Order: sequence, then C-alpha cells, then structure tokens
Amino acid sequence: MLVAKVNADLYRYEIDALIHAFYPGEEVRTVLAGQAVPEVQANKKSCGGTEDEPAFLSVEYEEDCIGMLFSDEQGVRRFAALPGELKEAGIRFDRRSPETKDALKHLLYESLQDITGHDLPWGELIGVRPTKIATKQLQNGASINEAALYMQKRHYVSEDKAMLAARIAQTELDILDSNVLGDGYSLYVGIPYCPSTCLYCSFPSYPAAGAAGQIKAYLEALHEELAMIADMNRGRRLDTVYFGGGTPTALSAGELDQLLGKVRELFDTGKVREWTVEAGRPDSITEDKLRVLRDHPVTRISVNPQTMNDATLRIIGRGHTAEQTVRAFHMAREAGFDNINMDMILGLPGETAKDVAHTLKEIEELGPDSLTVHSLAIKKGSRMQQYIAEKGYDTVLGAGSTMELAIDSAKRMDMLPYYLYRQKNMTGNQENIGFAKNGKYGLYNIIMMEELQPVAAAGAGSVSKFFEPGRRIVRSDNPKEITAYIEKIKSADR
Repeated sequence: MLVAKVNADLYRYEIDALIHAFYPGEEVRTVLAGQAVPEVQANKKSCGGTEDEPAFLSVEYEEDCIGMLFSDEQGVRRFAALPGELKEAGIRFDRRSPETKDALKHLLYESLQDITGHDLPWGELIGVRPTKIATKQLQNGASINEAALYMQKRHYVSEDKAMLAARIAQTELDILDSNVLGDGYSLYVGIPYCPSTCLYCSFPSYPAAGAAGQIKAYLEALHEELAMIADMNRGRRLDTVYFGGGTPTALSAGELDQLLGKVRELFDTGKVREWTVEAGRPDSITEDKLRVLRDHPVTRISVNPQTMNDATLRIIGRGHTAEQTVRAFHMAREAGFDNINMDMILGLPGETAKDVAHTLKEIEELGPDSLTVHSLAIKKGSRMQQYIAEKGYDTVLGAGSTMELAIDSAKRMDMLPYYLYRQKNMTGNQENIGFAKNGKYGLYNIIMMEELQPVAAAGAGSVSKFFEPGRRIVRSDNPKEITAYIEKIKSADR
C-alpha cells in the first residue's frame, strides 16, 4: 500500500487519484497526519513494529507554499510549490480554494512525473468530463488547435488526447446547434435486471431468472415513480428518453410493452427527439421484444458484444457467444432498426491486441451505426479486481495501442468521435469514447455527460440531476437495492 499523509484535510481525493494513476497496481490511501491506516496496522507484527507507518508521500500545506516529501526505495526527495503570482494576489495555500487545488495538482503531477519517468495521457486531469475544458475554450472564441494547446499547457494532457478532446467538443457543439435544448429535460428509466451479472459490472444488476414476483413488484413501483416524475414536469418539454440498466430487454415482451406504454401515457412525448433502449445483452433479444420496441417510438437500440472472443465472454460471465451477437444484430436490422449501437471493452482479462483487432473486424462486418469503446474501469473490491489479482493478468500493457485500433476502426466505418468520458481506475489511464455515423449520434449521451439539461431518473440505482440558480447541479439518488427502492416509492406514495 502507498500511504500519503497530509497536514490538513484538503484535496485528499485528488492526491489519491493521481498517485493511483501513476501506480495503477498499488493500493493507495491518503490520510491526515497522525491518523492510523487500518489495513497497515492490521498487518504489523506484534513485536518490533514502529508506532507509525512511514508514508510514501507527506504533503504540507503552508500559508505561502505547498511542500511534498517522497520516501521510497530510491531515497527521500523534496518538492515545493512557490507560486509567486498567487502569493502576490494574497492567495493562501493552507485553505481550500481553486488556486490551492491547481497548485497542488500541478506540483504532485510534476513530482510523480519526475520520480517515475512517466507521463499520463490525460495529464493531471482526474475528472469524468475532460471535454468540458475544451468546450469552454471554444465557446470563448478559441480554435480547435488553441483549445487543445490550452489543455496541453495547463493540464499536461498529451497532444493526441488534447486534440481528441477539442475535436469532440467541437462536434458536440455542432450537434447541439441543430438540437436546441432550451428548457427541456431528459428521462432515464433504469431496469436493474440482467440474464446474468458480468464480472466487471458496477451498475445495479440482479439476475432476472426466477425473479418474476420481484420484477412485478419492481415495475409497479417504477410506474408509481414515473407518475410522480410526470406530475413534477408537467408543461415542460421532454427531449430524450433512455432505458438503461441492467438490461431492459431482460424483461418479457409483455412487461416491455406495458412499461413503454406507461411512459407514453404519462408523459407528453410529442417532441421527443430520441428514444433509446439498451437491448444490451444479445441473449436477451427476441423477435417478440424487437417487435414491441418497433410498435413504440424507439429510435435507437444497443446490441453490445463487449468482445467477439468466446473465451473472454466465458471469463466475464456474459452467458452468450459471439455468434449470438451476430444473430441478434441481424434480427434487429430485419426488424427495421436503422440506428444500432454496439459497445466493446478494452483491457478485458487476457485479451491481446490481436483479440481486440478480431472484435473490431467482426463489428465492422456487421456495420453498426455507432460504436462505444470503453476502457475497463476496475472497481475497488469488485469481482473483476479479485479475478485479475488471482490470475495475474496485466490489463495496462497495450491499453493505448488498442484504443488506437478502435479509433482506426471507427474511421473505416465513417464514424466520428462525438462524446467522451473517463472513470476512476481506468485501464492505462485511458477513456471511453462514443463514435457515430453522421446523424446517428446519441443525443442523450451528450446531454448526460456534458450536464446540459436536467435528467429525471426513475428506478433502482438511478440518479436524477437538477439545476439550482446559477446552474449548480443537485443530485438525487435512488437506493440501489431493489427492496429498498420499492419501499421508498411506497412511502412516498402514502
């Protein structure tokens, strides 16, 4: 474990995230000086141990500077930030402020860069939405090249990632020019059921098999919550509707029909620009379910292979084969869907660049309308993390090169990158990118990632986002556990 100690409770998350980005295989814990680290203390011998575990990093926030002391097998090294222009402006570095945060991240990144001899593709950026930085520059009159250069100089982002972010930001602005959002809102409906739970999954997901009684109770609660959301948004324009999960098509055709009909009954959907349903798992797709989706105004679906290699599918618990993905895709085309997305994941256990190239070749032959490429995000304590540790897989090597394979494949399919986001603990410090053919962009994806309008979310584990005056975003989370969610809705309805 790498322990970082700070003399003030400032920006511990940022310290933890940046150290972990440079040392992806290590457990990292940032604590206040003098605070015990339970995992470390529990592993100490009862005889001969020291009272306090030496820290890999000690951070000292002082009034006029920030100091860092690193200690490892290479020795002890000191670094300090003395931002003169900020001192002259009266900025103190022993209290919370944007200037203190920036100074800390700059110093920590440069120090870890010096110690390890490595750069990170996204520099010091640890947030989910790096394109927001480029968007702001573009809106202030910068060119794409100038916005990219700003990200390079200000945040240490590599040239190719900075240019990627700037181009995506411009594409988003171009798309939104033709889809004026105004005072509209989006609706998210969560279905927390799947045919089986994938090894990497961090979303609310429960096996649908044998859960008919619970699903019935869940849908009744969901209908109640949708009615409440419809009442709260009466008179407002609904722009996009997105059914996610889980796997919405884990429901039966009859349940899907009833749910889609309930949304159309409760909401004014006359101006909805986009209806998306994640059909996700190929083993959940049937002709009857596709017919139901076509009978309702669903405009966009996902058929997600994640990989087209059967050995990997078995490892990650997908419960279907690559051939089933091919059949499900063709079935959706034959049903009349002309906007089909496919998802894939880079960094899956044991997969090489050759395996990724095979998946991309199979996807190109199918010819989807959009492709979402995810870099594996390994959640702390997840089954995926445990599996990788047990088997000794390295998911970091080649992460950047496999993303380049995906980018080249998208180009061959005449797709442009149109949205991007990042997650904590991503393989190789990479990103998730959505590619689409012209006119086949997922509008909800842009709205949600760039936080452009309120999202009213229904279902277990869903998160609604609203704007307060000044556009401060307020989140409202639903319980992830299904029985807790059902009880919450029952209580609200009393």
